[in-house]
Amino acid sequence: MSVLSRLLLILVLFALTPKLYAQVEDEFSSALDSARAKEDNKKDSVVFTAKYVRYTNLATMKRFTKTYQLDTSHVNFQYYNKQNLPWNPSINLGSYGLATRDLLFNANKNIGFQSGYRALERYILHPDSVEYFRARARFSELYAVGFFFDDQVFKARIAQNINPNLNIGAEYHASNTDGYYKNQEYSDRKGAIFSWYESPSKRYNLLTNFTFNTVDATENGSVLNDTLFRDNTESSGNPARYPVRLNGQQKDRPYNKWKDLGFFLRQSYYMGRLDTVNKGAPDAEIHPTNVIAHNSSIRQQKFLFFKNEADGNNAFPLASFVEVHDTTKITTISNDFTYSFFLRGKTLKNEARVELGFQNDLIWYADSVLSQMYQNSMVKGNIGYKFSDKVDVNFSAKQILLGQNFGDFLYEAYADVHVNDVIGNLRIGAYTQNQSPAMIYETANLTYHSWADLGLDKIKTQNLNFSYANKKIGFSGKLEYFLINNYTYFTESIDPATNEVISRAITPTQAGNLNLLKLTVGQNFKFRKFHFDNMVVYQKSDAMDVLATPELYTFHSLYYANILYKVMDFRIGADVRFNTPFRTPSYAINAGQFYNDNLGINFSTYPIVDFWLTANIDRVNLFLSYNFANQHVYPKGYYTVRRYPMNPAFLRFGVSWKFYD
Repeated sequence: MSVLSRLLLILVLFALTPKLYAQVEDEFSSALDSARAKEDNKKDSVVFTAKYVRYTNLATMKRFTKTYQLDTSHVNFQYYNKQNLPWNPSINLGSYGLATRDLLFNANKNIGFQSGYRALERYILHPDSVEYFRARARFSELYAVGFFFDDQVFKARIAQNINPNLNIGAEYHASNTDGYYKNQEYSDRKGAIFSWYESPSKRYNLLTNFTFNTVDATENGSVLNDTLFRDNTESSGNPARYPVRLNGQQKDRPYNKWKDLGFFLRQSYYMGRLDTVNKGAPDAEIHPTNVIAHNSSIRQQKFLFFKNEADGNNAFPLASFVEVHDTTKITTISNDFTYSFFLRGKTLKNEARVELGFQNDLIWYADSVLSQMYQNSMVKGNIGYKFSDKVDVNFSAKQILLGQNFGDFLYEAYADVHVNDVIGNLRIGAYTQNQSPAMIYETANLTYHSWADLGLDKIKTQNLNFSYANKKIGFSGKLEYFLINNYTYFTESIDPATNEVISRAITPTQAGNLNLLKLTVGQNFKFRKFHFDNMVVYQKSDAMDVLATPELYTFHSLYYANILYKVMDFRIGADVRFNTPFRTPSYAINAGQFYNDNLGINFSTYPIVDFWLTANIDRVNLFLSYNFANQHVYPKGYYTVRRYPMNPAFLRFGVSWKFYD
């Protein structure tokens, strides 16, 4: 049975499930009235809306029990493509779903075993990101982008309370895109089945989810013409007509494919006194004084590359391989035990907290040559104090004491200060980190790239950061300083015998000490119905060519917001984003890695203009956008990765529809 057929079966089962809601809170007594009215064939006395649907997530449940109101707004609804998020821009191969890397420097604060495969990471549905619902009315949502356009993005999710203590749900995502140039097709199938059980005493919580991902990105090796936009004749017309380096079709189509399966289970029990905020209300919060919790998960990842054609256009390092199958498989079983203690008075304003934990990871790694088992045992802790809702001080530590990544650690501290809404919020923080290089840097057994036991040193990072936000004036700012030793990245290989560059072959490399200063500033202005939102990021390092990131990035959004005839809440406006030139990386196809090539080209950069409209009508959100509109004026095109032109101008339409019964 296909994944889509299984989802449809689940949806049918949900539709047939009776509404067995029991009255436990006075707040929802009218819901019972509604049920009785239905039994008496009378008009329903309750109109179910979004207020009857609330959700939580893993990060919240690790601290206390709290639910959030379902977001029904259309703010930022037009940013359906995770490659084009203004607050986290990217460089990519020029079409939805293809290999992507962050444009700006973002520190990796993970420790322990890491695969190092990140090119398709933005499209993976992770167990940690699953939302768990508390739905007094059955909730479902349909989301679609594309219709008569090349990009087809679909999402469906449903959640229903089986009884007042148990909610189950599912979500399914499917995408199919054709791209713009030849062999840029992308597809994904991913989803989750999840449940949340809370005992009648509110002390025991059980979260479970099963996630699956299949992400398939076709590789074309880039266009053959490296100066596509310099020739006005060549840069006009349908991009699909331009020759590319890899031309295999159907069963011979070259691709990178990720398969990711995961099961997650969390059990927690609250001991001692329970402090409740807004008791009996939908937004009630339960703050425990003692918590024991166990997280258990199993995850299997497969990273596959395939091609079946001769390399007549030099897409790969010099070699005579025709048919290539590269597979890397990683299976991880993780168990995490924590105990948390909270000391507070009769109110929640003052609170001391202590958390202790132990985590064990078992990792099975296999590729065409190596099959190995690793393990890591980590202790972690957290201590903090909150004073009168004004000051919150926290210190956390993670240390791997035993295993493959022995010696990895992350020690972090911060202090939050909030005087009042007029003065705003202030945070001062710092962390020190010792991190093992990801597995792809340590060992690779791929057809075109192979290395092992390079003896790389751990990556050492020291960070100081200062942030300030004031919602009243629409301002936010963050200043970060990084001192990094042994920063690890890929460069083009050098033949030791001839000291010449081996074109398109990559080698892991470590830099010495490098310094980076990153300043992020946001300022939003409003005049009557007009809004002008701005974000500026300035980065300065003594190793900008190593980091391959621009010195300046800016994003500006000018829009008009209003309500039309008291029916349609809408926004209409334009976005402009720009970054300064930087050393543009290349892309190693079968390794799925971006690298710094020997030429170090800085491509010209230009402002990119998008026009858009978002709106909400009752339960429906919709958007219409025209992206890279200035292509019709200037420039004709641009690059963010060497040899891979970015998308031309395109029009997109999307809609979501929520149901509460």
